[in-house]
Amino acid sequence: MDKKVKLIGAPSCFGQPRLGVDLGPDAIRYTNLVGRIKSLNVDIKDLGNIEAEKINVEIHSKEKNDNLRNLEEVIKFNEKLAKQVDEVVENGDFPFIIGGDHSIALGTLSGLSKHYENLGVIWYDAHGDLNDSKTSPSGNIHGMPLAQALGIGHEKLVNLYEDGVKIKPENVVLIGVRDLDEGEIEYIKENNILCFTMDDVARLGIGRVMEETVSYLKDKTDGIHLSLDVDGLDPQFTPGTGTPVVNGITLRETNQALTYLHDQDVISSFEIVEVNPLLDEKNKTAEVATYIAEVFFGKKYL
Repeated sequence: MDKKVKLIGAPSCFGQPRLGVDLGPDAIRYTNLVGRIKSLNVDIKDLGNIEAEKINVEIHSKEKNDNLRNLEEVIKFNEKLAKQVDEVVENGDFPFIIGGDHSIALGTLSGLSKHYENLGVIWYDAHGDLNDSKTSPSGNIHGMPLAQALGIGHEKLVNLYEDGVKIKPENVVLIGVRDLDEGEIEYIKENNILCFTMDDVARLGIGRVMEETVSYLKDKTDGIHLSLDVDGLDPQFTPGTGTPVVNGITLRETNQALTYLHDQDVISSFEIVEVNPLLDEKNKTAEVATYIAEVFFGKKYL
């Protein structure tokens, strides 16, 4: 990678009700994330954490905000994150964001979208995150950021940082999904979003999935963001996450996928989300997150 990497910690827990995911960025750092990436001859600088308000996410009301838990806190946090991401890209650097719950993706995509006419998105996740307040059974905004970036949902979220849609359905690829709500399935089908479920991964193999993903996005986008939720992997590899779903992608398959993306050199920004050390086993999930980052930035067996 010829760009300087700027690491941004995004310790948001506002998009869901579980305590601990706000500790994810520092749990990942604790594994010597920066040192391990520097050892790959990557120029990386840690910009620290975005400041987050302190609230009790378990009891904070969602009723006053149209079934959207912690709406105002999500907006405030993501506005700050979007500004930081915007500044990193404006300076010609590569933004690498570590979360925090997946609602931070709205801040990331909002900051990125200023710089791209056709931003592509690879959503590596067990979930589609394509709900809105009407289709969501929980009101948790971490299940909605992709929808909001596509222009669906609460006006304040859709128009976060700058007014308007941030990405287009034809520029999105979902990989590893296996827990979709009915409204999400309907949206994916209606908008013909390229979606590789776990059945597809098993049938095609992760190598072909990644080849088809890059082929689909490469020529029609001017940048590609990789948003990787650790629950995209099977819980045996990433137990420390709030919404684990069995029958997921293996660590070996993830290694292959990230190696391919590194070799293709098509990714312009990267985020890893949903590491929750309070649910983890001896910081195992944070270690896996760091290993994933190492592979993305060029770590190989030989």
